[in-house]
Amino acid sequence: MTSAQIDDKGPDGPHAAAADATTSGEGYQRALGARQIQMIAIGGAIGTGLFLGAGKAIAKAGPSLILAYAIAGLVIFFIMRALGELLMYRPVSGSFSEYAREFIGPFAGFVTGWTYWLFWVVTGITEVTAAAQYMTFWFDIPQWVSALVFTFILYGVNLISVKLFGELEFWFSMVKVTAIVGMILICAGILTLGFSDAGDTASVTHLWSDGGFFPHGIKGTLMTLQIVMFAFLAVELVGVTAGESKDPKTVLPKAINTVPWRIAVFYVGALIMILSVVPWTEFSPGVSPFVEAFKKMGLGVGAGIVNFVVLTAALSSCNSGMYSTGRMLRDLALNGQGPKFFTRLTRSGTPLIGTTFSAALMLVGVWVNYQWPGDAFTYVVSFATISGMWAWIMILISQIRYRRLAERGLLPQSSFRAPGAPYTSGFALAFLAVVIVMMGIDKDTRISLYCAPLWALILGVSYLVLKSRNPDGKAFAARVKR
Repeated sequence: MTSAQIDDKGPDGPHAAAADATTSGEGYQRALGARQIQMIAIGGAIGTGLFLGAGKAIAKAGPSLILAYAIAGLVIFFIMRALGELLMYRPVSGSFSEYAREFIGPFAGFVTGWTYWLFWVVTGITEVTAAAQYMTFWFDIPQWVSALVFTFILYGVNLISVKLFGELEFWFSMVKVTAIVGMILICAGILTLGFSDAGDTASVTHLWSDGGFFPHGIKGTLMTLQIVMFAFLAVELVGVTAGESKDPKTVLPKAINTVPWRIAVFYVGALIMILSVVPWTEFSPGVSPFVEAFKKMGLGVGAGIVNFVVLTAALSSCNSGMYSTGRMLRDLALNGQGPKFFTRLTRSGTPLIGTTFSAALMLVGVWVNYQWPGDAFTYVVSFATISGMWAWIMILISQIRYRRLAERGLLPQSSFRAPGAPYTSGFALAFLAVVIVMMGIDKDTRISLYCAPLWALILGVSYLVLKSRNPDGKAFAARVKR
């Protein structure tokens, strides 16, 4: 990579003057089309949290997990509509930290940007490691070899162009969608036609006849909320694509408005079908309910199919992580809240240094996991849920404050107003507070709350150091009171 191929001017440099239909004001290439944005939005809501994590949640809540996904899905829709309102007010690539910086304060933007970056680095580490484990299902090769190969392939894809990233993410998402739709159709066929080994016992009565709809009471359902919300992490990724969408004012609202039916089909619909064909009592924690359902149906190829699907889900998540981390680091750097060299773009419009730095950390994480797969690594991984939820909280607070200013005429109204806001945003914030309380009660997830204060301390000290070095910088100026 030669110096002639690098542009580190940021939004105030040549790109700003030459911004057109193919180049955003931030210097990024507007190469993501409607087809890719739609599948990124769909794929962001479908991951290993559904394919693998649902097994543990079913054991805890039984059929009432369907209700938990439905209510949580409604909250996710409120969050995404709040994000959509902000995106149509000002579509930017570093959306979460940009809006937190503008409507809450510079420190909030600093914390949000670095926390979301850490979320994706940690997620990338866990997902590439998981992908390497899935490969052992077919091949007897060391896990670190697969992890290394996957990391370099995805790094290369993200460095070449955003269009290639979008295309790869499109096909990753297509695999996940096809798998779930296929499972729903097979289950529907079993329920109506009675074929396969499960045909004689399949019945929708399994949803209430085996201990009732709430077999472990309301508390059992509440205790699954953190698992449910973890499954939805990354749905907000569509906001990061704002600076690289060909037509963000048209494409992003359409993608966000698909959230209700995505959740209705891929989560609620899939669970209704699976739990109707196979009683919830036959599912075990740590085992994919999709694998269990295939076994019950007598379809021996099920394990291999699901293994391929979860492999693509893991690679999709890691791919998204590399994409978002480079852009978050660049947004922080452009605002003086990160090293200036993170602002550099390749000629194709990808953040070279930020993506490389994040990919290198993912490799270090894989090595740490290989060397010390004990409690220390578990502490880091468990932080992913709470750090991902932080972005949602900042989106909601920013939207509430933006709406207040817009209604006073101090800012232009968004063309994509969130229905019911600010009340829906307030409800979503209250729901997230309940989830955090549940995380504190559950000993399996309490560990993530222990990590949060340590990370907050690190960020607080770092912010003070940066502010002391540049006390008059725009990144540390107080939020404008309008």
